Order: sequence, then structure tokens, then C-alpha cells
Amino acid sequence: MRGFKPVRSNHSHDGPLIELRQLVKKYEGLAGAVVALKRIDLQVSRGAFLVVTGKSGSGKTTLVNMISGLDRSTSGEIWVAGTPVHELGAEGAAGWRGQTVGVVFQSFELLPTLTVLQNVTLPMDFTHRHSTRGRRERAMHLLEQMDIAEHAHKLPSAVSGGQQQRVAIARAMANDPPILLADEPTGSLDSVTAGAVLRVFEDLVRQGKTVVLVTHDKDIARRTTRAVTLSDGEILAERE
Repeated sequence: MRGFKPVRSNHSHDGPLIELRQLVKKYEGLAGAVVALKRIDLQVSRGAFLVVTGKSGSGKTTLVNMISGLDRSTSGEIWVAGTPVHELGAEGAAGWRGQTVGVVFQSFELLPTLTVLQNVTLPMDFTHRHSTRGRRERAMHLLEQMDIAEHAHKLPSAVSGGQQQRVAIARAMANDPPILLADEPTGSLDSVTAGAVLRVFEDLVRQGKTVVLVTHDKDIARRTTRAVTLSDGEILAERE
């Protein structure tokens, strides 16, 4: 977003890339307050591949939304790439997110009236990065990296679910963010396609990206170096 100025402090860049301190999130409902996250402390280092597991309603999606700035915390601190995300307003969070975090959703969230290529160039259009030609070239490069460049001029509805998820990952990578957050990215895919998508994330980690992936699939958690299990808004278990 044009005019965005990151809020920074002396929070060390040598420390964790993501740090949550005593993070609390409450939602007000007709039956009263529901506590989705309860005083979460979590650190994620640069280049890590962290999987967050847990049953439905355990707080996994809320956790990702806190890190990405898509939702506001009730209390506690959220530090991401040196920025206190908990202090950002909605506009500031949107601008910061466009430069720092790529988000991948289970339902792909591709715009159906735009081609695959146009979906990938869209984040660059919003942040005014690169020339028009440069955006197109970068988008094609990302589609090639995802092994889906041959479908660049098709609409999302003309490609398979696994291919749409690859497009969504390419779009999340458009502005070259250091962090990728993926919320159940394989939840609607068959096991073979899900395995292929997971290998894409593993490749990105090898390239230096930091990935936080939410899943209810324990088999996926076993393939990563670190996993955290949430239960009722708290960290129940952690495997390094």
C-alpha cells in the first residue's frame, strides 16, 4: 500500500522472526466471551517450517490471523520481522502484510473472473511493486516455479484444485515476503495432491522462507522439524 511506513522498535532482528508474548484473543458472543487464545507464548526462527495442529475450535486459525494482522489481539504482543503488529491499525496492517506476509487459504480465494496470471500479479498491483511488465515477468516466473505456467491464461475454474492451490501459493509469493502463512492448505485436496503441495512448501523453506502451516493432519506434522499442538486456545504440546 502506498504511503505505508513500518512501525519498528529496537526489537532485535537477530532474534525470532515471529514472537508472540502472552497473546490473548477473546470474542464476544450472545452467550458471553469466548477465549480463543489463552496467553500464548511462541517463537519462530527465520527459515523454520512450523506446523500448528489441533482439533476444530482449538485456536489454530485465530493464531494465524493474529500473526498476519488479519485480526486484532485482545492483549499481549505480536512481533513479526521487527514490527509490533499488535500496534498497527487496519490500514497499517494491510500495508505491512502486503510486504511481509503471504497468506494461503484452504479455499484458494482466487478471483474467478481473473486469469491465473492476473491473480498472481494482483498483490504487486496493490503494492505498486515493479513496472507492469516486471509484474507480469515475476508472475510468470512464480508460475513456472509452481509448475503451472502453461495454465497462465486460463481462469481458475479451468484448472484442478491442486493447481489452484499452486496458483494461490504463487500469489502469496508475489511480493517476495519472508513469511508464508498457510491455513489448512491441503484440507480440500486428495492425499496425492496434498503431498505435492506440501513439497512446494518444503522447497520454499529450503530457499530460506519461513512457513507456518495450520493443519488437522498429524501426518503432515510428522514431516516437519517442529510442530505445536493447540487445545482450547492453549499450547498443549510442542515438538522441536
